Amino acid sequence: MSNTPPMTASPLTRAVLEIDEYASGLGWDQPARLFALVDTARLRTEQPSLADRLGLRDESGDSGLTPIEQDEIPAGKPLDEFLGTIAWPDAVVGCALTVERLMLPPSAEASVPEGLDEARLATWVAEHPDRREVRMTVAVLRDGARESALRLREKDTATEVLTGSDLVPGLAEALAATFAD
Repeated sequence: MSNTPPMTASPLTRAVLEIDEYASGLGWDQPARLFALVDTARLRTEQPSLADRLGLRDESGDSGLTPIEQDEIPAGKPLDEFLGTIAWPDAVVGCALTVERLMLPPSAEASVPEGLDEARLATWVAEHPDRREVRMTVAVLRDGARESALRLREKDTATEVLTGSDLVPGLAEALAATFAD
């Protein structure tokens, strides 16, 4: 049985789930990965040799998106700073990022000690007994559409992936800003 997303899902949702499945195949404890999203039909028309190398079949009327992984994100550079350096060519209709983070339930937020710098806060979260490891895949299109997929390490199956347009709003905003003129 295939874990491919249902064809009734939007092209953006299908792309996010495809990226999530790809990242899942790489395992956990991976670096963040950035993807350009291109219109599949346009890619087949304008760059048929690349489309062939990517294994894209000729499906008439296809309104899908093809994720293309970009170069590795520089180690040691904060993600927000890195995203601020990106400018996409016109052929890129959207972008996506997959990143792993530790999350705490809302109930734990009230117990965060005050006055912690970023490093101490990260240590506090990493040691918290209620922490959860999560892989977030967030995608945005130039037209403002957004989609996200969240996968908990403890529930690491395709059927447990949560999707929604507003699951990671801060990261979606940062990705959308890469398209600002």
